[in-house]
Amino acid sequence: MDEDILKKVRKIEIKARGLSQQMFSGEYHSAFKGRGMAFSEVREYQYGDDVRNIDWNVTARLAHPYVKVFEEERELTVMLLVDVSGSNRFGTHNQFKEELAAEVAATLAFSAISNNDKVGVILFSDQIEKFIPPKKGRSHILRIIRELITFRPASNGTDIAQALGYFQNVIKKRCTAFLVSDFYCSGYVDALKLTAGKHDLVALRLVDRREERMENLGLVKFYDPESTQTLWVDTSNAAFRRAVDARADAHRHEVENTMRRYGIDMATMYTGDDFVKPLRNLLAKRS
Repeated sequence: MDEDILKKVRKIEIKARGLSQQMFSGEYHSAFKGRGMAFSEVREYQYGDDVRNIDWNVTARLAHPYVKVFEEERELTVMLLVDVSGSNRFGTHNQFKEELAAEVAATLAFSAISNNDKVGVILFSDQIEKFIPPKKGRSHILRIIRELITFRPASNGTDIAQALGYFQNVIKKRCTAFLVSDFYCSGYVDALKLTAGKHDLVALRLVDRREERMENLGLVKFYDPESTQTLWVDTSNAAFRRAVDARADAHRHEVENTMRRYGIDMATMYTGDDFVKPLRNLLAKRS
């Protein structure tokens, strides 16, 4: 491994491991453990049992109602679905969104393995760029971090629906999944609804503040990393700045309302800011 890359991996490992051990271990366990239930045994039906848990095959065979008994799964599978499209190679506050994504994902990965869970990753643009199957262990987490900070996608576009569809195909058993993206994409609502019905889906929205509030910077050359188009814009035009701000507000409300509609917990994190507070608030809300 290149020495510079090794240093970056080590830096993120130290930060992520410290955060996961000192702050998130307890919150993580209470927020996600117990949400995955595994079949344990059947027993005779008792008054007050949920009729939805009746095992009809056993009931028919023994001519007496029996119910399925479930217990908390001792380990979970955690999947990190990370958007690596062109729009994430943007940042004006000390880091790019892709760098923020790497730190957040690494922290969640260390929290998972410290709770004896397996971790897997799907990197996606408008295609599936890379799939790392769920496993345990420090070496596996270091591989994930290395991929997060060095991977360069083959495409610049974004297709969240395709990523969610692929995820459902490769991970059959219910798991906890973090969808890490800026959500600059359309046409994913149906896939989101289906995924949230099958898995414990959490949305982590990454934002740079310059995307939400346009400043007066004079004549500026803008570059769209997804379309690769460039455009000169006079940001001193107040009407233009208001239009950009209104569009950003509309996008934020659309994402928030979509997640709320389908019962998906979401946290918003900004480049250059401490992501600990929104992540801890998210875990506390789920506990």
